[in-house]
Amino acid sequence: MTNAKQSVSFTDRARVWGEFILAPTGRFFANLGVSPNALTVAGFLGNIVGAWFMAQGDLFVGGLIIFLMGLIDAIDGATARALGTSSDWGAFVDSTTDRWSEGVILLGLQVYFFRQDQEVLAIVAFAALIGSFMVSYTRAKAEGLGYENKVGILTRMERYLILAPSILLGFPQVGVWIIAIGANITALQRIWNVKQQWDAAQAAVDKEN
Repeated sequence: MTNAKQSVSFTDRARVWGEFILAPTGRFFANLGVSPNALTVAGFLGNIVGAWFMAQGDLFVGGLIIFLMGLIDAIDGATARALGTSSDWGAFVDSTTDRWSEGVILLGLQVYFFRQDQEVLAIVAFAALIGSFMVSYTRAKAEGLGYENKVGILTRMERYLILAPSILLGFPQVGVWIIAIGANITALQRIWNVKQQWDAAQAAVDKEN
């Protein structure tokens, strides 16, 4: 299919910028014999613990754990590259656990908001969850159909860099509002991006005919 020109995302740029830190860190864990998938699962389990602390009202401890688990999530890929074991299976496990991690974090916030009698914010957290999942789904579905689809203002890294500090600093309401709006806008951007690529492909077919 004909693909529209894709801009380089903040996530892609951040990976390039952070490679000078991630590469030696990945080699360190590789030398210890740590499995990249073990790091991925450990990060997910850590996020469950962080979400539990948030649900209990301890935003600082929960936010700190979630912040640290985000660092682990960045290291697992670097470790796989250091070991020379990067694979589609590893990428699949990483992406899947990322979705679960986002889900449990936002669920923890929902419980926290409900316990604080902040029902509106609990609904906003749910909207953030839907938007986050739709950002990932629109990319996965598009790529399954042969379209490139990484555009958007709020990919996973941006969401993490907004949510984790907002929780850690005690302002989770700011984070969930930004993500609820930004993630759903990103999903719409990706829908529109696929529509443009489809239109271009159809125009090329019509021209050939």
